[in-house]
Amino acid sequence: MIDLHAHVLPGIDDGPATLESSVELARAALADGVTAMAATPHVRDDYPTDAATMMRLVRELRAALAAESLPLELLTGGEVALERLRSSALSELRAFGLGGNPQYLLVEFPYNGWPLDLPELLFRLIAQDVTPVLAHPERNDVVQKAPRRLEPLVSSGCLVQLTAASAAGRLGRRARAAAARLLELRLAHLLASDAHSPGLRGAGLSAAAAEIGGGELGVWLTQELPAAIVSGANLPPRPARSRGRWWSRPGPGPRA
Repeated sequence: MIDLHAHVLPGIDDGPATLESSVELARAALADGVTAMAATPHVRDDYPTDAATMMRLVRELRAALAAESLPLELLTGGEVALERLRSSALSELRAFGLGGNPQYLLVEFPYNGWPLDLPELLFRLIAQDVTPVLAHPERNDVVQKAPRRLEPLVSSGCLVQLTAASAAGRLGRRARAAAARLLELRLAHLLASDAHSPGLRGAGLSAAAAEIGGGELGVWLTQELPAAIVSGANLPPRPARSRGRWWSRPGPGPRA
């Protein structure tokens, strides 16, 4: 599996405080079946991460993983807040390209409310050939009440990333129900850990994939589509038929 949202870098945000803790998080991911993980530190006003620091810490963690003989491929990235979309140049944002691909950007979806300029900010990226990947919108209170609010964003070219702990029910009933509904509406494209530690907010992709029924859909969410993002290949179509009661209805899919 490929995990494209993880706060695995040490001492840069609210993830691991030390390099040793980062290694333990990586070890837990490997044990769960993850073979590649994108380091996606917060890029926002309270965690003003710059690309040079992200790259330096990725190199240091790669060296630590090699020293421990841990075969986890560590990729680059960042979780970019809306305020940075408003204030930063696109050239600066591209340095945080998801999985090392500057054509994709992981965008931190707010937990509360629906900013009036949200569509404009995302459409501006799309117009410049950058695909926004919306991080954990199932945890947003507006989306929980009205999941179809995401339909225009997905139809325009955005992708949606669900947090594994939401799909598995570890972040409460509302988040789980919203994740289920987004899958049913075909408005979700990726499962990722959003790992901050080896515990509750750690790994768990395999359990989440099993919870949603596994099979072709689980492979698409955790392997095929994230692999295409990393490699720059065309996005594979969602499986035509998937087992499970949540995701049998037609709806908009990802832009190829």
